[in-house]
Amino acid sequence: MNIKFKPLLVLFAITQFINGCTSDNDDTNDIVVSFIYEYDSTETNTVNFTNTSEGDYLYIQWDYGDGEGDGDKETDKTSVYSKYYPYAGDYEVTLTVWGLNNSSSDTKTLTQTITIDADDPNYDPDAPTETLKWSDEFDGETIDTDNWTFETGDGGWGNNELQNYTNGDNATIEDGVLIITAEKVNDDQTTGSYTSTRMITWGKQEFTYGRIEVRAKLPSGTGVWPAIWMLGANLDTKGWPACGEIDIMEYVGYDPNIVHSSLHTTSSSGATVNTDELTVVNCEEDFNIYGMLWTEDAISFYVNDQDDPFYTYSPSKKTDDNWPFDNPCFFILNLAVGGTWGGAYGIDDSIFPQTLEVDYVRVYELDN
Repeated sequence: MNIKFKPLLVLFAITQFINGCTSDNDDTNDIVVSFIYEYDSTETNTVNFTNTSEGDYLYIQWDYGDGEGDGDKETDKTSVYSKYYPYAGDYEVTLTVWGLNNSSSDTKTLTQTITIDADDPNYDPDAPTETLKWSDEFDGETIDTDNWTFETGDGGWGNNELQNYTNGDNATIEDGVLIITAEKVNDDQTTGSYTSTRMITWGKQEFTYGRIEVRAKLPSGTGVWPAIWMLGANLDTKGWPACGEIDIMEYVGYDPNIVHSSLHTTSSSGATVNTDELTVVNCEEDFNIYGMLWTEDAISFYVNDQDDPFYTYSPSKKTDDNWPFDNPCFFILNLAVGGTWGGAYGIDDSIFPQTLEVDYVRVYELDN
């Protein structure tokens, strides 16, 4: 099922509001089932669906009317779901709301017909398709602790860094964007002279293979060291580097506009040898997509265009030492200050505060 989250509704799209239900079960009498839909103005033959149901209920479940049946029950009741219809026709879309008893007798449904006017001339039925497996769009008022844990402390983090990572004090959500702020807190340049945030999904959201994208805007100035990366979830048993490290994006402020993607394994832990860099001239001013395509054969990194990777890692003979990337990994988002790489040319204290801004984190599962 080719389903994706959409972070925003499209302007000037046609919107229809539907209210109704088909069950009179006493346990669901307080539920009003409704959803809105819009035809996407930028993606051909794509329709965006948003649940607007009211009442106390556990899950929503979509059937997009394309013959693939019901999708999974979803606890996320507010995100925008997108469905691609390659062929013209009428499609009966049904939203099912599951009440607090979580039984088929404790549901309400609503069905509405959408019309696709024409076949998509660019549709290739043999091309691989993708399903959005997980995302955090940072659309809430606070950081979702079902997804993220704050790692705290000022112990240098293995790289002689100087920041103290706080328990969420340096991370906020504003207008659908996660903002991680590094601040200067005293006149020294020693451990704890700066505060920042390090967020991880370990034990909460872990993934093996897929296409991964993080849309972010980077900080600037000498001394900052932001990173978007992953570690093997077996870190506690295997240790580093045997667990594997995937650096989707690293950046050091003293070298403007150059982003790096790297991998660390047992065979390459002594130096960063599995790596490449790309010039992104607007990375401090604008949001860019930092992406990775991860299969059982290779890991490829790109910025904005998945069809134009700038670095691919694919050992011809894979061993535990050079390919620990067949196990689940978790995300890390952090903004460091100083350290062996970020502080190689000192720290300019006049730049603070500095922010790493993240619009979303998305994991797409490759269907074929």
